[in-house]
Amino acid sequence: MRGFDDAERERIREQLLETGAELFARYGLKKTTIADLTDPVGIANGTFYQFFDSKERLYFDVVEREGHAAAEELVANSFEAEDDPELALRRFMTLLAEMMEENPLFMQLVAGDVLEDVIRAIDDLSEEEMESLRMESYAYILPYIERWQEEGRIREGDPFAIGGILGTVEYLTIYREQIGEEYYPVMRDMLIETIAAGLTCTEDSHSKQSDDGNERA
Repeated sequence: MRGFDDAERERIREQLLETGAELFARYGLKKTTIADLTDPVGIANGTFYQFFDSKERLYFDVVEREGHAAAEELVANSFEAEDDPELALRRFMTLLAEMMEENPLFMQLVAGDVLEDVIRAIDDLSEEEMESLRMESYAYILPYIERWQEEGRIREGDPFAIGGILGTVEYLTIYREQIGEEYYPVMRDMLIETIAAGLTCTEDSHSKQSDDGNERA
């Protein structure tokens, strides 16, 4: 069996990740074969397993990498770009919805059971790795939510729950065709505006929270 030096291994692994991202988004996990993945890279089917234990493991790693890149871009163009919490939340959810609408790979994860199938197929996927993945999905936005809560600019409550509420916009995109192009953009924007307004605090609501806290004390 042919061996690879470190540079070759890194190059081939990167090519498999890039090829996987393209093919999984286009055809889905089940319809993508090992040959589909290896042919563009120029390696034999058996060589694939020198880099990934299974097609499902490659899919998981692709999703993890694509998710990190998407999260960094979303945060950079919303929370980092806007100091006003309501504008930042609206911007974040709008970009999140647009990303879901344009990225078939992410849509697969929300619309079906593919991630659960992948997790079941990966024998060495530990609870720690899964918990780390869940935590990482919130790690990008929690510091902003917690800081704005301390400043009284976002309502009180579990920061994880607030992060989860922002993510509910993803699920509306699943029903885009059923809702119809006439109503979908209106409903999406109205949902985003309602969530953003409901989570942020005006001067009056901040004063009310302070008064309520004093009364309870």
